[in-house]
Amino acid sequence: MFIGRERELATLNKLYASNKFEFTVIYGRRRVGKTALINQFIEGKNAIYFMGVESNAKQNLENFSKSIIEYNTGIETETSFLSFQAALEYVFKLSEKERLILAIDEYPYVARSSKSLASTLQLLIDKYKDSSKLMLILCGSSMSYMEDHVLAYKAPLYGRRTAQMKLVPFDFDETCRYFKNFSDEDKALIYGIVGGTPQYLLQMNDALSVEDNIKNTYLNPTSALFEEPENLLKQEVREPALYNAIITAIATGASRMSEISGKVGEDTNICSAYVKNLVSLGIIQKETPYGEKASRKSVYSIEDNMFRFWYRFIPENNSIIARGAANLAYKRIEPYLSAYMGKAFEEICKQYLWKLLLAGKCPVEFSSLGRWWGNDPVEKSQAEIDILAEQDKNTALFGECKWTNEKVDLGVLETLVKRSELFSYKKVHYYLFAKSGFTKGCIDKANEMGNVTLVSYGNVLTEIN
Repeated sequence: MFIGRERELATLNKLYASNKFEFTVIYGRRRVGKTALINQFIEGKNAIYFMGVESNAKQNLENFSKSIIEYNTGIETETSFLSFQAALEYVFKLSEKERLILAIDEYPYVARSSKSLASTLQLLIDKYKDSSKLMLILCGSSMSYMEDHVLAYKAPLYGRRTAQMKLVPFDFDETCRYFKNFSDEDKALIYGIVGGTPQYLLQMNDALSVEDNIKNTYLNPTSALFEEPENLLKQEVREPALYNAIITAIATGASRMSEISGKVGEDTNICSAYVKNLVSLGIIQKETPYGEKASRKSVYSIEDNMFRFWYRFIPENNSIIARGAANLAYKRIEPYLSAYMGKAFEEICKQYLWKLLLAGKCPVEFSSLGRWWGNDPVEKSQAEIDILAEQDKNTALFGECKWTNEKVDLGVLETLVKRSELFSYKKVHYYLFAKSGFTKGCIDKANEMGNVTLVSYGNVLTEIN
C-alpha cells in the first residue's frame, strides 16, 4: 500500500518528462519511505534499480553488474564489469538511445567501499550530460554522508544535481490515510505514539485498540519497535551510548543545554555538538520563543513521536516488559497518556492552521508560527503560549490547545487574552483548540468578542482531511 508523497512523485515525473540528463538526490532518515518512493516512481518505466550493501567494493560491483546486465538482456548472469567506471559508462551509453532511470539506493554503502566512485560519477556526468537521457537517482539513509559527500560545496558531485529531496515523516493528514477503522481520537493517539514514519505506521493495526497496539509493539520484547530507537542510533551515529544518554535526559525533563549536560555528565560544548546531530536527524527539536532569533531561552525537546513515546515510557518499565508483563506496564503508562498527548495535539493544531492558511481561510496571513514563553511582569511569573503567529507588526494570531476530557472553559480564553497583552499587536485573533469541546460560558464570550475561533478536535480532523 503506497500512500502520500504526491509532491515528490510529481517532481520526479516532471524531471523524467524532460527527456534530458537529470540527477536527483533523495535522502532522509531510515524507515521514512525512500525506497518505496523510488519503486513507485520507476514502476512501468525503463529503470535499473540497485541497492548498495554494507560490504566491499567487489561485492557491490558484482551486484551492480547483475542489475545492469539483467536489465539489458533479461538474463541473470554472474558476469561482472571490470570496474564501476566501466559499468557506469555502459549505462550512460545505453541512455543515449532511450530514456533510462538509474537508481542507486543506499549510495553511501557503495561510495564508502569504492572511494573513487564520486569522482568517477563526476567525470561521466561531465562527459555525457549533453548527449545522455539518463535520470540518475542517488539515495541514502546516512544523512550526514549525503549532506557532506554529495550535497556539500566541497563534494565532487556538487553542482551536478538538478534536484534534491529530503524525505521527512508524514504529517497528520497523511498518517490518517493509513487507518480507516480507528476512531478520530485513536488516529490522534496513534500519531502521538509513532509519528508519521511509514515503517512505524505499518506496525499499527487499526482492527485493534490503541491499548492493544501499544502492548503488541512497545511492550513486546519481540516486536520490531521494542528496540528500534537504540538500533537506529547504532546505524546513524558512532557513539550511540552518549546520544542515548542525551535523548534520555531530554525525555526526562532536561530542556536547556546546561540541564542536558548536567544530567549526561559531559561538557556543554561536547553535548552541543551531539545535540546538533540529533536535530539534523529530526529526532530532537530546538526551539526559541517565537519572534526571538537567538536566545539563551532556547530549549530542546524530542521531535520524533516514536522516540518521544519510547524514551518517555519504555526505559522505566523495561524490567516489567522483559518479564512479559505487558498488562502491568500499560497500567503504569495509561494515566500519563493524556498529558503526553499535549505536545502531539499542539503539532496537529499547527498543521491545521497551515492548511487554513494555504486554503486562504485563515484570518491572519502568517509566514511562520511557533511557541512562545517568557516572563509575565504583571503576574510576576513565567508564561507560555502554545501558538503564536505574526502577519506583521500590528497583526497576530494567538492559540491554545487542550487535550483533556473536560470542556475548555472561559478561564482558558481569558488567560490567553491576558498573555496576548504582553505584546503590542493592535489586531489580534484567538484560536482555542479542544479535544472535548467548550463550555457555554466560553462559547458565549467568544461570540461576544468576535475575534475568537473555537475549534473542536473533530473539526480539526475534518479540515486536515
